[in-house]
Amino acid sequence: MEENNSFSIKNWNEDDRPREKMLLKGRIALSDAELIAILIGSGNRQESAVSLSQRILASVSNNLSELGRRSISELMEFKGIGEAKAICIAAAMELGRRRRTGEALERKKITSSNSVFEYVQPIIGELPHEEFWILYLNNSNKIIKSAQLSKGGITGTVVDVRLAFKEAIQLGAVGIILAHNHPSGTLKPSQADIHLTKKLKTAGDSLDIKVLDHLIITEKAYFSFADENML
Repeated sequence: MEENNSFSIKNWNEDDRPREKMLLKGRIALSDAELIAILIGSGNRQESAVSLSQRILASVSNNLSELGRRSISELMEFKGIGEAKAICIAAAMELGRRRRTGEALERKKITSSNSVFEYVQPIIGELPHEEFWILYLNNSNKIIKSAQLSKGGITGTVVDVRLAFKEAIQLGAVGIILAHNHPSGTLKPSQADIHLTKKLKTAGDSLDIKVLDHLIITEKAYFSFADENML
């Protein structure tokens, strides 16, 4: 029993644990065997999860495409690979296949305040409550991600500046666009809107992430801080 426990990933040196290695160094740092070891979690009495994964890969000449052709029953021929682990491997291989064959996401390019309005209005333009959204952009002004930062009542919402830029840093965004709706229909920015815009712009400047615009959205129109030279 002690011999078996010694091959459990949780007993390894922290630098050798695939999960911890991914967190510390990123997924690109892991070998194919280490990635498969994360899927199966443990090996058998004679070998660790990584050693077992290396043996599985060796059986297909270290070719992931060939591994993807292996059936559940073929994977279960390896000692330490039961039905559940075999299904995990097969599912991961199928996801990889679908990713390769799927079309790349066409990211919308932001060219003007109007293009922001066209993108955001269907999301928040007709809501009865206020929501604050951020568009994260790459260096080609294409949207990497859009996300709701906060949601409030009819009169307003609260925005956490730290969360806004934490996401921007994680995504590698070089610019952000702010947008929120006014359920009342008024396009005039409040003092709170102006203060928040300045606060976010100052934070962005210190992180070298540009706040490109802030739009107030209603059902049929918008107000742009950039167009009005208020940034």
